[in-house]
Amino acid sequence: MLRFVKVILWNLPRAYMIPRMAYRARHGEKYSEEECYRYAQLAIRRMMRAGHISTQKYGTEHLPEEGGYMMFPNHQGKYDALGIMYAHEKPCSVVIDDARSHGVLVKQFIDLIHGKRLVKNDPRQSVRIIRELTEDTKKGRRFIIFPEGGYHKNHNSVGEFKAGSFKSAVKAEVPIIPVALVDSYRAFEEWSLRPVVTQVHFLKAIPYDEYKNMSTAQIAVMVRDRIVSTIQEVLSPA
Repeated sequence: MLRFVKVILWNLPRAYMIPRMAYRARHGEKYSEEECYRYAQLAIRRMMRAGHISTQKYGTEHLPEEGGYMMFPNHQGKYDALGIMYAHEKPCSVVIDDARSHGVLVKQFIDLIHGKRLVKNDPRQSVRIIRELTEDTKKGRRFIIFPEGGYHKNHNSVGEFKAGSFKSAVKAEVPIIPVALVDSYRAFEEWSLRPVVTQVHFLKAIPYDEYKNMSTAQIAVMVRDRIVSTIQEVLSPA
């Protein structure tokens, strides 16, 4: 949290970026998805510089060259999606809890990358979001979905994955990309200003043909197991 405060204070002279994000989000006829994403990445890099955060990326060769796909990472803290977007060259977006998405800067950032806001405990809205994700991914968009549904001082441990998180991938018949985050919690959860290094591991894509005969519960277990295995290998190398 101390680092988060420093990031905010250090970037006060750059507060002009907030209304610029909002403007770009409102004027899709002027700014392409690529241009909006590059501006979002600029904001992330400035935040990282202020917070002395470095992110190492691995496995980018596993990302499909063409078409849409969905990334399913473990969830550790506020920096998770930002770290993935820093490491992910092509435009991607995120599904976020609606309750967390309306603060200053967060709202403008989510609008800029055309993120999806999920209202928890609203089944009708969830169905609509699943339908939108399915349609958008079929058109070639890429999304980050956190199947744990939240985080609470779990650090590098991984909670159970919710089967429902995978419904949109199944319906869209697109590749699933497991993403293993290591030490991502340290960016904003530690009470420290010392330099921190996080890791983003894009694991081998799981094509639709590999999971099409599986239930979403089975898919959730498979994806979680691959992420847990990678984290264990990183933290306890042979």
